Amino acid sequence: MMLLTPGKLWGMRRMADANGIFKMTAVDQRPPIKAPIAHHLGVEEAPWDEVAKFKRLLVEKLQAPSTAMLLDPHFAIPYAIDRFSPQKGLIVTLEDSLFRETPGGRLSSDIDDWSVNKIKRMGADAVKVLAWYRPDAEKPVCTAQKDYVKRIGEECARYDIPFLFELLVYPLAADNDQTKDYVEMKGKKADQVLASVEEFAAPDYGVDVFKLESPVNAGDADGSSRIQALFDEMGRLAGRPWVMLSAGAGKSEFRNVLAHAFKAGASGFLAGRAIWLDAFNHYPDWDAITANLSGDSLAYMEEISALADNEARDWRKHPRFGETGAAFVPPDASFRHRYAPMRG
Repeated sequence: MMLLTPGKLWGMRRMADANGIFKMTAVDQRPPIKAPIAHHLGVEEAPWDEVAKFKRLLVEKLQAPSTAMLLDPHFAIPYAIDRFSPQKGLIVTLEDSLFRETPGGRLSSDIDDWSVNKIKRMGADAVKVLAWYRPDAEKPVCTAQKDYVKRIGEECARYDIPFLFELLVYPLAADNDQTKDYVEMKGKKADQVLASVEEFAAPDYGVDVFKLESPVNAGDADGSSRIQALFDEMGRLAGRPWVMLSAGAGKSEFRNVLAHAFKAGASGFLAGRAIWLDAFNHYPDWDAITANLSGDSLAYMEEISALADNEARDWRKHPRFGETGAAFVPPDASFRHRYAPMRG
């Protein structure tokens, strides 16, 4: 049985609806938005105002059906926090989108001058970190990635804020289908996804919620018992509440992924491009983007939210929390001392 500290419990509740289901929209993407804008404009770096304008639209148009939104400190927070409802959960990204590629694998790092402490101080409900991980990467790379995630988990525990951890496998130097894009790896192997989940489910990492990719390419999520068994195993290995990411999958493909995930015990989704990419493809026609977000994107969000309402697991009833469900550690004489390091 796992008991929750006050900050962890509060943040988890803030991210979900009254029935314990996560219906969360990701607005923190940077390269998937910056690169197409730069390409269209014929410039090396996308103008800050153009990227921020799109993120502001996402917040304005998609927050209503979202239980929480994932925002980044580069664009979404400085240009859209004033439009974001305080009734919604706020998740803030910590990792830099510019990972370091080495011959042995990818290395993650924080955004410059950004930290768990600052995310907590700004009033966020959770910290999100994406770590690219391959269990067959070179040992020093794996060790560095593990140490990075472990440090974040320790900081989230110190500042008593939920740690929402995202995992993605990626192509190594010797693999085919090389890409640095934030998309699902073509031809990924289910055992690599599952081994990654198993590693970071260890208590040393302090993960509160997993944001997981499909163990198979989204197009292969065909409803079969063979595919379902892989999702079931992923949920078992996670050992805590988890949600699905879309990784650039299309609407119908992601819907199929969610059907598998909810049967395996997922508690909802944290998705971005499956919801809003069709609208973004109209850039730079802002009227068409706005119309699509208000139409097709909202309709899709409502569709997958209804699916989650009917089939997803209430996060508070995850077996991790025992028969009584998610609960707060009752206060005792030492309660205030556990918060002493945060004073000053």
